[in-house]
Amino acid sequence: MKKLLMGNEAIGLAAIRAGVNLVCGYPGTPSTEVLETVAKNNKDHAIHVQWSVNEKVAMEVGAGAAYAGARVMVTMKQVGLNVASDPLMSLAYIGVKGGMIVLVADDPGPISSQTEQDTRRFAQFAKIPVFDPSSPQEAYDMVEAAFRLSEEKGVPVFLRPTTRICHACATVEIAEQWETHPVEGFQKDSKWVIFPRLSYQNHLKLDGIERDLSWSVSPFNRISGTGRKGIVTSGICCSYVKEALDSIGEAAHEIKLFQVGMPYPFPKNMAKDFLNGLDEVLVVEELDPVLEDAFYPLCGERRIKIHGKRDCFTHVAGEFSAELAEQWIRKMLQLEKAEEKAEEIPALPVRPPVLCAGCPHRASFYSVKQAMKGKKAVFSGDIGCYTLGNAKPLDMVDTCLCMGACITIAQGIHNVEPDTKNFAFVGDSTFFHTGIPGIINAVYNETDITVIVLDNSTTAMTGHQPHPGTGRTMMGEITEKVDIEAVLRGCGVKHVVSANPLHLEEAVKAVQQAADFKGVSAVIFKSPCIALFKPERQFQVESEKCIRCKKCIREIGCPAIAVREGEVKIDSSLCYGCGLCAQICPVGAIGGTRHETV
Repeated sequence: MKKLLMGNEAIGLAAIRAGVNLVCGYPGTPSTEVLETVAKNNKDHAIHVQWSVNEKVAMEVGAGAAYAGARVMVTMKQVGLNVASDPLMSLAYIGVKGGMIVLVADDPGPISSQTEQDTRRFAQFAKIPVFDPSSPQEAYDMVEAAFRLSEEKGVPVFLRPTTRICHACATVEIAEQWETHPVEGFQKDSKWVIFPRLSYQNHLKLDGIERDLSWSVSPFNRISGTGRKGIVTSGICCSYVKEALDSIGEAAHEIKLFQVGMPYPFPKNMAKDFLNGLDEVLVVEELDPVLEDAFYPLCGERRIKIHGKRDCFTHVAGEFSAELAEQWIRKMLQLEKAEEKAEEIPALPVRPPVLCAGCPHRASFYSVKQAMKGKKAVFSGDIGCYTLGNAKPLDMVDTCLCMGACITIAQGIHNVEPDTKNFAFVGDSTFFHTGIPGIINAVYNETDITVIVLDNSTTAMTGHQPHPGTGRTMMGEITEKVDIEAVLRGCGVKHVVSANPLHLEEAVKAVQQAADFKGVSAVIFKSPCIALFKPERQFQVESEKCIRCKKCIREIGCPAIAVREGEVKIDSSLCYGCGLCAQICPVGAIGGTRHETV
């Protein structure tokens, strides 16, 4: 049966058809839709699906299920793998009974991430096999193969799509039959308890698996064509290379192509076969030179030239494209550059990322800014929509490192610069993800910081997934809400206050009181994300009252407010009725009206 699917949908459906018993993870672009697809197609709730509070927790939940013989998929993006790395490294040694796929979506560019890290490197580090799909169809096909390999070797296996695979749409041939995988249950055995002696023995076992797989033949590693020049590629770059070869035409017949669908363990036997008869090799791969480094010893033995990132023949960072691939192939073949197209595509208009009109985070940042006006303060930010608080005119994010780090970064700055007031801005989902240990550390070490929890009742940046504070699970079940204020007080925070950031005077006062408190203090700004409700009112500028001071524009930078034909106007199609602009207008020229509903 053929179906038009996004790459992430193909992976989710493949997991269902392979009989997956449990899927867990933490939302992170570009991986999020994999788990959501499983949840959406989870008939009779036969599969346990959950958003875990973070990737480490998801990995450990998945490990427990795999110990019992279940087929498990754990989903995350590449930076989430950093959070999950502690249990994963040990899990590679301990092993699993049921098949376990660790779905890690890499993000060349990066398009929506802090790093361009390459999970293939992590696979080498952890000694875990990795599958690298070049299309949604191949991603679908690799899922069953990955489960089988995991069960055969007793180790977790990586599936590593990248952004353009995750979010590309293509016609995918999918199986009509759904497999049912029986769970044998957990059997007590000393092998599940990690001790140094067992770790030593299992390290030897992992090295044995690496040797076996490096000499075996995977159907996802393919050699095609003949010629004196070769191209090595993997993942989405394989699609770019094939498109480029089609564009080059007749000269492409001189190319021998090696598509590496399983880059670790590196297929040494096939690599040696591929190199036979070649005098020059081009490696086209995004992110790190993983394949290139693997080929260097083999090419050196045969005195074959190798081109790629190491000699700057290809780009060393960022996304690739079919156009770039063609440029590099023509260079290797010493062909003329491709003819420029006569019709140039006009450049897209520049649209810098901004907080949405009506976003409560804008009001939260503005409240803190007003409360701290004229005082020495540092504002540590975190990962989420609210990272955009760094943009002018707010200019309220001085640091941003990784999930939950705002709370601990603030402590580090305070410890060496105690005369500076330190604020940490953390979202509600991030608070549960990795914020709580930092709170405990601050209380334990009696650090004078103020934590601002931006509670908008959702995980907004990745698509509005539920979290422990929403009272809903991934499968839509109603559950106990975890109260952020109760958690803060339970951690020992003595001064905790909740406020609505859209009530400016109340919000500013709450921040001032928290800032004056000596020790760990917290303000919870509660106001839902605008995507969760329909606006009840809109605001308009009364032109006869407006003095054209533009304070409403200069102070908050709301995209709904702009100057048109010399007049300050509010775009009714963007206004969500938050009312912040009306509260800062010095002459009361902005008024609200009930939103007309159709």
